[in-house]
Amino acid sequence: MLHAISVPNTCILCPRSRCFGQRNQGSTRFCLRASLPDNNGEFKVEYTPWLVVGLGNPGNKYHGTRHNVGFEMIDQISQSEGIALNTIQSKALVGIGAIGEVPIFLAKPQAYMNFSGESVGPLAAYYQVPLRHILLIYDEMSLPNGVLRLQPKGGHGHHNGVKSVMGHLDGSREFPRLCIGIGNPPGAMDMKAYLLQKFSPAERNQINEALEQGVEAVRTLVLNGFNQKITRFNLGQKYKHHKV
Repeated sequence: MLHAISVPNTCILCPRSRCFGQRNQGSTRFCLRASLPDNNGEFKVEYTPWLVVGLGNPGNKYHGTRHNVGFEMIDQISQSEGIALNTIQSKALVGIGAIGEVPIFLAKPQAYMNFSGESVGPLAAYYQVPLRHILLIYDEMSLPNGVLRLQPKGGHGHHNGVKSVMGHLDGSREFPRLCIGIGNPPGAMDMKAYLLQKFSPAERNQINEALEQGVEAVRTLVLNGFNQKITRFNLGQKYKHHKV
């Protein structure tokens, strides 16, 4: 997570992990950051930032629909961490802040779901965020409603938004994702109609609970990485609707 430590007149250089937009040119790229000690004269540590992106469609027409739970998670993080979404950049609504001392960029792409990558790629390149620190949050039909799953990498699973993001990250699948379960369409219901449908009251309660749990999961990931807490989180989510 750490990439540079420095004190006055003394700098330590550490190799940066690969960032999107950087090609391997056969040599190690180093990053130099200037910083000052804190008030106690201790080292000031600089952290690699995270880009946390929720997928959805802009506009009131889509607010509260199953396909927009990624947006809802970003709103929940924004509220919980006090990070205002008040900037437009790269076709996205962006908020800049921190979780603990770790810099965070929250983003809600505004170019519609199928073109989400048009925001994620440029934002990752501009802020030099490594792939392992790009967290994508989106709806997942293969999970029961309100069940969350946090993974370090994966495919697109036929999700057009994720497919677009991968396409704008050089085709890479090596970035984390937080999937929010919305369940499968009932019977022969059209998939698109299901995705653009709002939740029933019971389903909405499950989603609201999941959003709160998701904030804690994101905090854990940002501050500690993929550790045993994340493993236990995923296990608890898998069985949380099972009655003993």
